[in-house]
Amino acid sequence: MSIRSSFTLAALVALGAASSLATPVAAQTVLKFSHTDQQSGARQAAAQLFARKVEELTQGRYKVQVFCCSQLGNDPKNIEQLALGGIDFTVSSTGSYAPHVPSLNLTMMPFLVDSYQQGWKLYDESKWLKEQFDKAPAKGFRFLATWEAGFRSMTTREALNSPDDAKGKKLRTFPNEMMRWTLEAMGFNIQIMPLPEVYLAIQQGAVSGQENPIDTIYSNKFYEVAPNVTLTNHVYSPIPLAISEKTWAKLMPADQKAMTEAAQVAARFSRDMIAGNDANQLKEMTSKGAKINDKPNVAAFRAAVQPVYGKAREKYGADVDAFLKDAQAVRTAVK
Repeated sequence: MSIRSSFTLAALVALGAASSLATPVAAQTVLKFSHTDQQSGARQAAAQLFARKVEELTQGRYKVQVFCCSQLGNDPKNIEQLALGGIDFTVSSTGSYAPHVPSLNLTMMPFLVDSYQQGWKLYDESKWLKEQFDKAPAKGFRFLATWEAGFRSMTTREALNSPDDAKGKKLRTFPNEMMRWTLEAMGFNIQIMPLPEVYLAIQQGAVSGQENPIDTIYSNKFYEVAPNVTLTNHVYSPIPLAISEKTWAKLMPADQKAMTEAAQVAARFSRDMIAGNDANQLKEMTSKGAKINDKPNVAAFRAAVQPVYGKAREKYGADVDAFLKDAQAVRTAVK
């Protein structure tokens, strides 16, 4: 072999090696996950677990970037952007999705279930609820799994034990028709405002308090400005995780499966974390000056909200009793 041919062969080998090294790795797609919880909240912990599982189950093809603390918008804005494809994931109270699927307002009816176990069974097995969730893709998003937030309770500046104490008090809540009906039936005047504005509004006296699950109360430190924490448990409030339908349509079937599996893993984590944390969070709030009323006059609150079911029937018809029937079956099966 000539020197020239040897050189040529060596050059070709070198070029081949260089070409091999330069072969691009498949690009990683970054997906946006926006929610309104604080960094210390259970929602954020579940979102971070979901992100890790997505990256793992898709072999790194997808990376989920989590934006907490309303960085990209409040709950209504997040769901609007989800439907438009501006973000890829959000997680919020079932009732927050009602502007897009109106029947989901009925998930916010008061006192549907009495325990986490009942709530989980209702959301996992209700035929009526599955039918409502199946309406979501036509609205621009789909539900992957139901994460947990907990039962909603009150934090107020003044002591609260019964509807008599609620009369004339201004209470912040989120924009949901059924929640408004329920709280007004209890005697409150309702003020709608974004979650990040609530602490200051209570501190300045613009509202007397707010209502939310224990984990949200704890992570947002509402007990600092509204130290009377009253465990009314008036609404069971889980938080379904949803993906934009535009994002879903771009995924290969294997990646759709991976997203769903990651969502379900995070859902189990979320349920365990919330159910296991309530007592500890209440204890810590007590140590910081909160006054926990764990035995309010729930019978009086239940009596006060009875007209809400009739009002719901007037607007939503047979759907009300269909869902109430599922809830009753769960309460009978799970004590």
